[in-house]
Amino acid sequence: MSLPDSLASRLRLPVVAAPMFLASGPELVIETCKAGVVGSFPALNQRSSEGFEAWLKEIQSALADFERSSGREAAPFAVNLIVHASNPRLEADLALCVKYQVPIVITSLGAAAQVIDAVHSYGGLVFHDVINARHARKAAAAGVDGLIAVAAGAGGHAGSTSPFALVAEIRQFFDKTLLLAGAMSSGSDVAAAQMMGADLAYMGTRFICTQECQVDSDYKQMVMDCCAEDIVYTPNISGVNANFMRPSIVAAGLDPDNLAPKKDIDFGAELTVDGDQQRAEKASGAWKAIWSAGQGAGSIDNCPGVAELVDRLAEEYLQAQQRGNQAFQIFETQWGQANVR
Repeated sequence: MSLPDSLASRLRLPVVAAPMFLASGPELVIETCKAGVVGSFPALNQRSSEGFEAWLKEIQSALADFERSSGREAAPFAVNLIVHASNPRLEADLALCVKYQVPIVITSLGAAAQVIDAVHSYGGLVFHDVINARHARKAAAAGVDGLIAVAAGAGGHAGSTSPFALVAEIRQFFDKTLLLAGAMSSGSDVAAAQMMGADLAYMGTRFICTQECQVDSDYKQMVMDCCAEDIVYTPNISGVNANFMRPSIVAAGLDPDNLAPKKDIDFGAELTVDGDQQRAEKASGAWKAIWSAGQGAGSIDNCPGVAELVDRLAEEYLQAQQRGNQAFQIFETQWGQANVR
């Protein structure tokens, strides 16, 4: 595995609960970190930089209290920053990541040297999400510590490449931390990701259906009701190819099979500057009315608390490893007997 010791030693499972727009909040992050997997959230889930700072304080305080009371280290947390011209908060939010020394910064839509240098200045890690090998090479050259291979079937902004192909291509030139995203919902999926060459599994949709996720119950129920064929992959909702649940598109009054092209990137809110204050002027948006999920929704039919879910994932992960070891032993035995004959 290509994991920094500072990360590997603090994980119960090789899992990152992916940052999900409008879905990931402090409660979800805190509980995932306490359970031993990386919790994360997009900075833009808080509608101002001031609110973002308040969330950082809340998360750090809660995890410090947990470590004092339990005598155990929590898993590190991560913040997702949109590195794109459409995000006027990038500079302010990055400064807060430096101020509070956010352990892991996940960058999207641009691997910028100034962001990487800023995070490295205090010893933080930068993971960058990519959907193809070309983007991966650029991010690797920029000096990121890890790449998130967002393969076909992932929720949110996803690629269309098979995870087998994407991981294999990236591993030809990248030997640092590699995360894999795309329709993973069980502990056996985590084990499979590692067998393919990834270090960490990047799970989003599975964590939507937890008690601590801040989306409303209708969203969670829709995830549990949908299957892979209910997921629509289109650039015509947010301006970038992403996966959305067909029933939510229909509920918004749109035809999933005849969506009008969208010219601009929409992160669900129009951010404006008013003096030193940045605030959201738009309460709705593509991501508010139309809900994202990955193709892994088809295997999700329950909504436990995070602690229960991680316990289940850990058990499934160990069982998958045991099955794999047994299968290898069978083939090794058969091969040895064949050679003897």
